[in-house]
Amino acid sequence: MSPADSLRLILLSTLWGMSFIFMRVAVPEFGPVPLILVRMGIGSLLLLPLLFSLRYLTLVWENKGGLLLLGLVNHVLPFSLLALATVRLEAGFTSLINATTPIFTALLGALFFTTPVQRQQYLGLALAFFGVYVLSANRLDFSLGGDGWFILAAVGATFCYGVATNYSKTYLSHLPVRVLAAGSTAMSALILLIPGLWLWPSEPISGLAWANGLGLAIFSTTLAFLLYFGLISSAGATATSTVTFLVPVSALLWGYLLLGERLSLQVLVGMAITLAGTAIATGMIRWRRHETA
Repeated sequence: MSPADSLRLILLSTLWGMSFIFMRVAVPEFGPVPLILVRMGIGSLLLLPLLFSLRYLTLVWENKGGLLLLGLVNHVLPFSLLALATVRLEAGFTSLINATTPIFTALLGALFFTTPVQRQQYLGLALAFFGVYVLSANRLDFSLGGDGWFILAAVGATFCYGVATNYSKTYLSHLPVRVLAAGSTAMSALILLIPGLWLWPSEPISGLAWANGLGLAIFSTTLAFLLYFGLISSAGATATSTVTFLVPVSALLWGYLLLGERLSLQVLVGMAITLAGTAIATGMIRWRRHETA
């Protein structure tokens, strides 16, 4: 990666790390679905100018079904599930579970999209899941008032990302990145419009919650999407995927500095195991066999 790309990668990880802070602060007043309506509604308004061309508008119309499905599984469902998770879970903790996205991408790719999985990757998958267990072992309480369902919501979000990644790679890779970004964001806003307004809170929303909601839409969605797709274009998908390892670090740091979230030994050990497993599963860490003469 060039120095400029490295800088953009760090900025992207910061923006996506901050998204967990924005959700943690704003979701108690908005509720999960209305907050994501704000996120995708404003994001789509800011990204739509990228489509002001007959060619791009034609591509959106011809692929409207695929973009609608992509918006559902890559934005609406996972963003709403993560917002629900942050009602109860710390921002840094939620981001660490979210870091297992490549695990579900690999598993679903092998099961349904004929993507080969190498022997080494199975070790990485098992290690990453063990890391998630270490993170959440003492919090898997599914009784009323427990954290178990919120942890399950965060895991569900990563499952959705795994479906979306494989689907877009298999069926939508021919589309320009601006069509994918702006088109799927606009479709997401349309899906969320009725349920988001239906669930809109009856109590007035504070200025602090609105500021975090707008930050989520402008910085962690619009600007982050532009950086993300720009990085894929200039540095490649493999190099860009390293953001997976930087986002939890960013979220943990911001959670500690801004929200006073505690960094326990269990969280640090779980983070190390989870990220190591993810690195092995995605091929960033490889073992080479030594050939003998």
